[in-house]
Amino acid sequence: MIIVTDNHMHLYNHLRLKAVRQFRQAGGTHVLLVSLLSHHYGIFPSSGKDFRKIFDEHIRLVEKANQIARSYAVLSVHPAEITILAKKWGADRAAEIMKEALDIAGEYVADGKAVAIKSGRPHYCVSEYIWRLSNEVMLHAFQVARETGCAVQIHTESYTKEGMDEIARIADKAGLKREKVVKHFSPPQIDEFSEMGLFPSVIAIGENVVKAAKQGTRFVVETDYIDDRERPGSVLGPKTVPRKIKELLNMGFDEDVVMKICKDNIERLYGIELE
Repeated sequence: MIIVTDNHMHLYNHLRLKAVRQFRQAGGTHVLLVSLLSHHYGIFPSSGKDFRKIFDEHIRLVEKANQIARSYAVLSVHPAEITILAKKWGADRAAEIMKEALDIAGEYVADGKAVAIKSGRPHYCVSEYIWRLSNEVMLHAFQVARETGCAVQIHTESYTKEGMDEIARIADKAGLKREKVVKHFSPPQIDEFSEMGLFPSVIAIGENVVKAAKQGTRFVVETDYIDDRERPGSVLGPKTVPRKIKELLNMGFDEDVVMKICKDNIERLYGIELE
């Protein structure tokens, strides 16, 4: 059996489990499901402990999805939380809440309820102070990952080599292996990521997957399907990764290439065994 893994998908308020069924029917076999921002769950945190409700709800949904396709939970403390929470609590307290939530996410990973955490820094313009605090939160996420032995999916500003080099140095400061930092929504700059040591999760739009595969197999693939009824199909639909993997095969890439991308890399990143 060929394994086809979507490294980053959300379930929210549109197709929900139907999205996983579509993924499975298109040929997908394994999926990493990532929790969303706190307000998507109707929760407005005053402390990190409030994220337990989010994580528990997400894990219950992943358990249901797992009956359709093999599903794994990634627990997110989205970097955009800092500007949302700062409106009520101030930036410093917002950062503290996020660090507390990351500690709790690490506990869930250690207990085997999730395979990774998600952090990063804002993808939109913020003040220098918020930017500095965001980097401190991301550093904390890397420290949690080092202690837990898990990977961190990161949501960041648009790709630049300079920006990723900076993040790689923050991982070094935390003592986290660079390859455990998985850049969500990556372009197919596989050679550059290999040089930096970070691990790219290539967004499966256009010719990205083919361009990446022409450089090697050191990447994983994602849709970043958001499952928002107001933006159906955004970012990419749940059938996209299986279709792009089939394109690789049709273009002459062999099954070993697909298995390295969708199985071997996933197993190494997240310390799991895919069957």
